[in-house]
Amino acid sequence: MAVMHPRESSHEPSARSPFAGCAILVTALLVMIFLVAFSVLTLFRQYNEIAKFTGEKPTQVDISQLDGQEPALNHLAVSLETFRQQLTGDGEAALSLTPDEMNLAIAAYEPFKELRGTFRVISADDGLLRITISFPLNGKPRLTREDEDGWITSDPRFLNGTLIARPALLKRELVLKLDNLEVPGASVPREFIEQMSPYRIAERYLTHPVLGPAMAQLTSVEVSDGNLRLFRKPGQTPADVISDGQVDSAGNRFFLILGGAACLFLVFAGIIIFIGLRAKRHNTH
Repeated sequence: MAVMHPRESSHEPSARSPFAGCAILVTALLVMIFLVAFSVLTLFRQYNEIAKFTGEKPTQVDISQLDGQEPALNHLAVSLETFRQQLTGDGEAALSLTPDEMNLAIAAYEPFKELRGTFRVISADDGLLRITISFPLNGKPRLTREDEDGWITSDPRFLNGTLIARPALLKRELVLKLDNLEVPGASVPREFIEQMSPYRIAERYLTHPVLGPAMAQLTSVEVSDGNLRLFRKPGQTPADVISDGQVDSAGNRFFLILGGAACLFLVFAGIIIFIGLRAKRHNTH
């Protein structure tokens, strides 16, 4: 008859116990649930904050009338064509636009039609542009049902107010660095302004056959003497360039917070697993 060694037992070693595998699976599920819940909670909190300074309906932003504007339109066309021809050469190129000329260009030229009724320059002073805006934003998500098919939509919100910004260059693109957002009867959080800046108003024109190459040749942009001034100076390196890091910093902030929370949760879960494994090993001995 075989004699069982005193150290042998009918119990398997703790390393073979299914506890560790189950614990890892449970932890993974808990981490997934935590990340989803944290993301949803953060988004809804953000939507609630946005609702405090946005409206349910857009405001009417004036569009410059073209009737009776033939002299101004002709002057604008000559200025733009002169600038275009300057850019085809190797020398200096410069273009100055008043707020009225910028608004007239938005009303008259097809590439700017998406800005009509949502964007109007009201002044150009002290290096800053003041712009009346009515921008659509995504509101709080909600589930809708129609014909027994459900999907997630959102209630639209509108950012109606005054944008105060400084024009700048982002590589081959003209952008607006936001100094402030003024909304009647509400205060816009600084975090939202920083997240929106730089506002890439000209991103849609990067692939335009005329506007894209023209922007790519700019070396400086400024606001002075009541005008927006665009320059191309041969041999000059663009002085006011925004880095990709500045563009991505606001968006990365959310992921850093999410990643930090996930790491803390994983550390906590790891400690729980470690304690459980030690307890299991102790019980098997």
